[in-house]
Amino acid sequence: MISQKIFSQIEQNIETVVKRDSALGTELWNELLKIHPADIALFFSTINKENFKLLFTHLPDKLRVSVFSYLSNSMKALSLSFSIDKERAALLEGVSIEKITDLFDYLSDEEVRKYFELLHKKDREEVITLMKFSPDSAGGIMDPYVVSLKDHFTVEQSIQILQRIRPNRDLHQQIYITDRDNKLVGYIMLEDLVLKVPKTELKTILRTNELVVDVDEDKEEIAKKMVHYNLITVPVVGKGDYFLGVIPTTTLVDIIEEEASEDVYKISAMAPIKKPYFETSFIRLCSERGFILVALLLFGSISSLILKSYQDFLANFCFLNIFLTMLVSTGGNTSSQTSAVTIQGLSTGEINYANVWKFFKREFLISLVLALVLGAVAFARVYLLQGGELFNLSYSLVISFSLAIIVLVSMLFGSFIPLLLKKLNLDPAFSAGPFLATLMDILGILIYCYISKLILT
Repeated sequence: MISQKIFSQIEQNIETVVKRDSALGTELWNELLKIHPADIALFFSTINKENFKLLFTHLPDKLRVSVFSYLSNSMKALSLSFSIDKERAALLEGVSIEKITDLFDYLSDEEVRKYFELLHKKDREEVITLMKFSPDSAGGIMDPYVVSLKDHFTVEQSIQILQRIRPNRDLHQQIYITDRDNKLVGYIMLEDLVLKVPKTELKTILRTNELVVDVDEDKEEIAKKMVHYNLITVPVVGKGDYFLGVIPTTTLVDIIEEEASEDVYKISAMAPIKKPYFETSFIRLCSERGFILVALLLFGSISSLILKSYQDFLANFCFLNIFLTMLVSTGGNTSSQTSAVTIQGLSTGEINYANVWKFFKREFLISLVLALVLGAVAFARVYLLQGGELFNLSYSLVISFSLAIIVLVSMLFGSFIPLLLKKLNLDPAFSAGPFLATLMDILGILIYCYISKLILT
């Protein structure tokens, strides 16, 4: 909260903050330097390009590199565009190889060639290796610049090696072990190097890998497996079990966050937006949201056609119109609940094609119970609303029976459609939200009108 107040003041006094030509400017500048680089990066994403350039270029070298690592790819590209080569090299050196690879995937070929020459030879080789793989594969997200040891090393030798190479390579709690041909044979824990006798060979204290992933395996599937097995890292191998790198916990968190963000958009019937909100153009936001809303509007107009076809019947039974929205909204709520349960089960792997019939049976029984409960509540509400008149008993039965059928159909579609999309290799999240709600609006009106006319005429 304090940071937000400081950022607001900085944006209002940008010139004096950069020049530090007043007490207020100096105070705000010193406060800015105390804030975490991630928060500064988020602030930079909300201001215009001119102010971003002004503040970013005046940051101390060390802080500028730290802030750069937290920027989005579009902001990284912008900051590189107005920096000199010496500054560009320092910025690129301060981020991990995986993030450089992601950035290069975002940049144009011309920009990649220009910035590629600024990297150290070793880093260039690592980037080339990673760029050979799909960004959504294990090879595209792994950390190749990680410590691994040979199985014939002793504990004493291993410690000496780690002391020499630690500043230049990432060290994880699990250290993966390879043979003389660089084939993965297992792993040891970091504490093993402290607890074991110095002359102990690593091959005698090897642990078996719970999970090993292929370099071409999809990152979303890997994330599911890491969560399932509760792993903090997972080794990546190529053909012949050659050890290539590691997917660490930080990458796992990034994958989960990315997938969750995409699912939120898809549940809202929108294509995922890759850039941060304030970096996405106004036109893009309007077009992405407007297109699907127009499509759903036109699709939803089918409800009007159904009501028009039953207008003579409804004119004679005006009482039925009062409860139309109640039935339709209940159908939408029921389908949304069911689809949420199904999508969550599919995402975690708890629901799969091996147990799909067991899942359908369970959901059908649940839908029967809920249909009876909601139908009974609807009957009581309608009947008591009219003072228990005998004439309205038939109305109450029609409405409660219609509601029960709508609940059954809603739960059927809510569970079936996500599984169908999964079978078609589409994201099940698309079935939730506006799409399913609009579909159930149409079906709910159709069911209500059809059953009412069938019973009352």
